[in-house]
Amino acid sequence: MKVPWVLLLSELVGTALLLAVGLSVVIFDFGAGSPLVKWLPSLGARRLLTGFLFGATGGLIAVSPVGKLSGAHINPVVTTAFWLKGKMGNRHALGYVLAQLGGGILGSLPLLLWGGIGRSVEYGATLPGCGGLAAVAGETATTFALIAGLFTFLGHRRLRSFTPLLFPFLYAVMVYMEAPLSGTSTNPARSLGPAVVSGVWRAWWVYWVGPMLGTVLALTAHRLPGLRRLEVEVAKLYHFEHDPYKVFGKTTRSV
Repeated sequence: MKVPWVLLLSELVGTALLLAVGLSVVIFDFGAGSPLVKWLPSLGARRLLTGFLFGATGGLIAVSPVGKLSGAHINPVVTTAFWLKGKMGNRHALGYVLAQLGGGILGSLPLLLWGGIGRSVEYGATLPGCGGLAAVAGETATTFALIAGLFTFLGHRRLRSFTPLLFPFLYAVMVYMEAPLSGTSTNPARSLGPAVVSGVWRAWWVYWVGPMLGTVLALTAHRLPGLRRLEVEVAKLYHFEHDPYKVFGKTTRSV
């Protein structure tokens, strides 16, 4: 089965919006010369605010018309998780990941308009705050929390419709606690975009190895007794009943 182009376009646009808006928040909150640095001098408070607004951006994309079409994965590890759970076929998963990576680059181009403020923080690039192994551990732990939380909400009928509300609060906590280690990416597309526009590729591998390892560990934990009953029915974060192309669900593994 061919992948409908509109689904791939939706993932590209959704990921581009996540980076353009989410990383603008990062630049405004931490860039040299930003007024917020004076208004809110506490690094911890700014990390908390940044995580909440970044997560809220993802949540709004999930409930938007863009999310209605593609399911708003906007992250290669989310697509990988659905694929490993048998909710997406090979072509759909590969197409989504490529669209997300392209969207990450596209969405980072407008960040150049921030000029010197953006350059001062490498346009929101994720860089290890200490050693590479510590950053991998941080990315693994935060991505584990993301996928475990996501699948818990999606697998619980009473929580499912509230899934987009998970992200602002989850990212607020994760960015507050973990950002000094790795910058809290949990998303290879989110790290790729600013690396391309800034030209800073230091420890780029961390933002693939950590998130993928965290995803595998979260899916392994999801198989534990008591959690198996939390069955994810469709590869979407919201608009669960809307599937005009009939490409998601339990029978798409062979696609």
